[in-house]
Amino acid sequence: MAMEVNERALEREPVGRLMRSYSVPCIISLLVGALYNIVDQIFIANAAYLGSCGNAANTVVFPLTVVALAAAVMVGDGCCAFVSLSLGARESDRADTCVGNAVVLSLAASAVLTALYLVFQDQLLTLFGGRVNDQTFAYAKEYFFYITLGIPFYMFGQAMNPVIRSDGSPRFAMAATLTGAVLNLILDPVMIFGFHWGMMGAAVATVIGQAATALLSALYLAHMKALRLRRASFRLSGRIIRRFLPLGICSFLSQISLVASMAAVNNMVRRYGALDAVFGQARYAQIPMAVIGIVMKFFQIVISVVVGMAAGCIPVVGYNMGAGRSDRTRQILVRLLLCETAVGAAATLVAELLPLQLIGVFGAANESAYYTAFAVRAFRVYLCLLVPACINKAAFIFLQSLGRPLESTALSMLREVVLGVGLALLLPRFFGLSGVLYSMPAADLLTFAASAAVVVRCWRQLGQNAPAVQPAAVQPEH
Repeated sequence: MAMEVNERALEREPVGRLMRSYSVPCIISLLVGALYNIVDQIFIANAAYLGSCGNAANTVVFPLTVVALAAAVMVGDGCCAFVSLSLGARESDRADTCVGNAVVLSLAASAVLTALYLVFQDQLLTLFGGRVNDQTFAYAKEYFFYITLGIPFYMFGQAMNPVIRSDGSPRFAMAATLTGAVLNLILDPVMIFGFHWGMMGAAVATVIGQAATALLSALYLAHMKALRLRRASFRLSGRIIRRFLPLGICSFLSQISLVASMAAVNNMVRRYGALDAVFGQARYAQIPMAVIGIVMKFFQIVISVVVGMAAGCIPVVGYNMGAGRSDRTRQILVRLLLCETAVGAAATLVAELLPLQLIGVFGAANESAYYTAFAVRAFRVYLCLLVPACINKAAFIFLQSLGRPLESTALSMLREVVLGVGLALLLPRFFGLSGVLYSMPAADLLTFAASAAVVVRCWRQLGQNAPAVQPAAVQPEH
């Protein structure tokens, strides 16, 4: 009965109300997830005995946590989209099997990744720019080791979050993530300032929070609303896996390609920072790396809102597409693009007008004038085109929710790999360290042209498939 009520709501509730009910918890979940690393960096930066070296170490490790997130969201988002499409087509057994397979895949992937991280720790940290100086590398090793031990908890919690949303419980998904983040927020100052555990303390606080989220997610799976997990659901089905993993490949590539972009940026910062008159000095060498990490954390907050809006719509879009309601899908697309534009505009104003206040949160008072000057320039240049960046992300995910992974993946690869990596490697050759800052807005602008063309074509195709008559059950928007 609960499943039938939820299905009727997805097809008949006003789309604005549905978008709010699904997207707001998703936004909060992603924001809270992003706050794990951000909170760590804030407390690390404000600890005088860690400072910018600890800040830079956090920046080095961050891409490696994104690798784990990429694998988790591929499984979770792919499962979420497939479950929504299956429920819309009234195929609940297929949806049950998908969730069971997603659980097994997330656990297996986390075990493999943890082993790889423990074996190749030094090589990975070097790859992401950890050798900027000895102190930064030592801090990065300490932080990374304990973060690695929590990878299974992190990946399981992140993979199950969209699965729980697809079951019609976006608020529980939000609460599970929020619980872990609150624990991290409480434990970080205790372990960094109270116990004086430094980088280890920040990492242990994070892992405890991730474990709490994973535990709550596991408890939910035993009492799902629209879906029912049985022993047979956990038996891997190649047919089901081949259907749902491609739907999550865009989420995977958007994250993993971001890792490639961050690797390129970090190494260009290290290389061209060493050629700079100021940052070529050993005592200032870590500043560009630390600053880029801070700017990326602000960008991560913005993108969490953007992705949360779009990802929250996946169950609604998927269900209505499965039910043949492309007219409602068009309504969602219009509202989504307007909201993403507003978020991008607001974030741009903050980055351009308040850079000093933003870097102040990350311990700028303890740093040199060179740190502050470079941070202000980085915020204003690197984030000057956030509006097209937000629209691009929304387009990638919306296409994914329509069951069109090829177009979604192609756009994501264009942004993060072809342009994100290519321009980060190319522009510093002409503009030095400033070229690293120019690479992001240039990549977003060029990708926007391609995204706009694909979205316009998608809009026209949805219009061709829209039903001629609206069902009488649809209520007017309030």
